[in-house]
Amino acid sequence: MPPTPPPMPSAPPPAPPDAWRAAAVALLNLSGLGLGYALLRRWLPMAVCWAATGVLLLLALPADADGVPGAALAGYAVLLLAAAVHGALTGLRTRLAGPGRAPLALLLGVLLLAVPAGGALWYEDAHDEAVEQALLDRLEQADDLVATSGRRSFRAAEDDYRTALEVYRDIAADHAGSRAAGRVPASLRTYYTTVGAAYGHRDYCGAVQPLEYLRTVPRTMPREQLGALAHWPDDRLATALYECGAQDLATGGAGWVTRFGDLLDTFPRSDAAAKVVPAVDGAVKKAEKAVDGDEPCAAVEQLHTLGTRIGDLSESAGDADEGLARSAARAGRSGDSGTYACGVDQYKDGDFDAAQKTMQQFAADHEHDRNRARAQKIAIAAEVARTLPAAGRKLPTTASGGSISVTVKNDSPDDITVLYTGPVTGSFTLKGCGGCKAYTLADTLFTGFKPCHDSGRRYPQRTISLPVGTTYFVHKPNGSTATPASDTAKLRSGYIYTECAYTTRQLGSGY
Repeated sequence: MPPTPPPMPSAPPPAPPDAWRAAAVALLNLSGLGLGYALLRRWLPMAVCWAATGVLLLLALPADADGVPGAALAGYAVLLLAAAVHGALTGLRTRLAGPGRAPLALLLGVLLLAVPAGGALWYEDAHDEAVEQALLDRLEQADDLVATSGRRSFRAAEDDYRTALEVYRDIAADHAGSRAAGRVPASLRTYYTTVGAAYGHRDYCGAVQPLEYLRTVPRTMPREQLGALAHWPDDRLATALYECGAQDLATGGAGWVTRFGDLLDTFPRSDAAAKVVPAVDGAVKKAEKAVDGDEPCAAVEQLHTLGTRIGDLSESAGDADEGLARSAARAGRSGDSGTYACGVDQYKDGDFDAAQKTMQQFAADHEHDRNRARAQKIAIAAEVARTLPAAGRKLPTTASGGSISVTVKNDSPDDITVLYTGPVTGSFTLKGCGGCKAYTLADTLFTGFKPCHDSGRRYPQRTISLPVGTTYFVHKPNGSTATPASDTAKLRSGYIYTECAYTTRQLGSGY
């Protein structure tokens, strides 16, 4: 029998090892298109490479600011390396689709590496532009937010202003080289003028809070972005604090103390701070003039209030040249001396209780004042008028004496003070009558009742000289809550008058 031929091999015999071929396959696979596998006719691995590259392109395109997820890039890089290694191992003993093509394939692999490299560079540029556009969009949104906020009050818009500022800060600090960062200084100029718009409208009180806020911006915003804006609010805030305080001072409010205090603390050497002392001096002078006007009591109260508040400002804000201390002292002195005019006005208005207290206090506090004597007379007349309102029709003078003798006797066991006013005004005290007693109400009702009638008793008495005319008397017991008694005497020439005080359950008097 003829010999049996050997069986056919199931696959071509492996080619001898070829490092150039292995390198060519590895390089071609690094292109991401699986071309090395194509030369080896390994269609499934090639399809895997194409699919991976397609997924990556779907994730990457179109380029946006977020870029490709890092996990996707890492996975794709691992896949390419695996394809290169696997292709090199496979191509080491596997012939290419065409003989003698290893050097050409190697050259082609080197050239095709430009594809992923160029794509990466193109994508980086596209991604950078997407980031730029995203930053510009953020900047535009922040600018729009500032413009919208400018139509509201600062208090209502403050949170939005802070949000916009955070955007400017992020772009300037974290994306310093971007086109958006180059536009931040212009946006900040608009930001400052919008936030501080109240100052431009001369709403000085409304401008204080936003200007104070703007002074905090340099704490977080890069200085090179702010430039001159870093000090933009300073002079404006100093002026706003002064003008707001001056307005409040002119209207009698209390907020000027805080405004002027903040001004002197924050900008002690500013032109606005130099106006504070003249401003408070002017307010004191205005109140001093008002003491001679229609409302002297209000002016006196204002002077005392000014004195207290200026003194508080002097202590809290510093007063190196003591200008504020001098203004406070002047306001206090003028308020004290103006108390006399206030008491006169109260008397003329019929407020005798207030007039009495005011004049008594004035006389006690101003022993050497030229108006002290008359103040004492007015206090007496006011006390009389509290019981006899007709006694307050005329303002008493400092006149004394007269041609008519009036003797006042005390038929009461209590010490009494006799007050009188009319053409002349005065007062004196009579001691209680020893042995005298209070009359019963029934005693006073008898037809023959006549106090001070006991000729054998020495009644405490005093004789005074009064002019012709009507004099109003009030007798009040000392140390007692009894209601004062009163008399109205019309004195005429040629008569001698006697006034008698006695006590019932209430004190009475009569001729």
